[in-house]
Amino acid sequence: MDENKLQIISPFGPRIAKVKIPEKIIKLLNDHVDKVRNNEKMSKKFDAGKSLIGNVTQEILLNPEIIKESGWLSFLANATKVWIKNSLNKEMTKFNINNSWVVSQYTNQYNPVHWHSGHISGAGFLKVPSTFGETFQKDKKNLNGKLVLINGQRSFMSDSKYEIIPKVGDFYIFPHYLMHTVYPFKDTDEERRSISFNAAIDEKIFDVFV
Repeated sequence: MDENKLQIISPFGPRIAKVKIPEKIIKLLNDHVDKVRNNEKMSKKFDAGKSLIGNVTQEILLNPEIIKESGWLSFLANATKVWIKNSLNKEMTKFNINNSWVVSQYTNQYNPVHWHSGHISGAGFLKVPSTFGETFQKDKKNLNGKLVLINGQRSFMSDSKYEIIPKVGDFYIFPHYLMHTVYPFKDTDEERRSISFNAAIDEKIFDVFV
């Protein structure tokens, strides 16, 4: 991972890494998800809906083979290593993915406020609709389809949320405990396809009380 291609974001306490998923990986992952979705047997086998809280059309668990063969594993490991080094000046030596999954979201669907397990998590975008629709009242902020990261409370010099406009290839890495949500959208039949993961790193880096 080229350190110049990774951006550290600090909108509040937890530091967030923003990276770009290589186009080759995006294509391999999208092709795999399309294959699973078009196969009833595979679709049922890799259905992650029961273990996730999203009110969406489908959530597909990625098997270890596609995670490794697509380059997704090495991409996440390298990006996380640079993020840890730049944020904490520590060398990560362990990176084990607990799980990774893809969410297919359509109009009026949403993902409520939640957090993940493991040590490190992330979310990014494989497909994005050409529009998320307008607000019902024209003078209101448009949050349709946005990913929002949430931490603590709003106070002087400190915001409590970071709003992200989905763009294909953008991926955000953050501590597992960071709350986040995805707002519903409308006025389109197109899919909003996102990807997430949970992973464990060195305990001596994660556990600040050691």
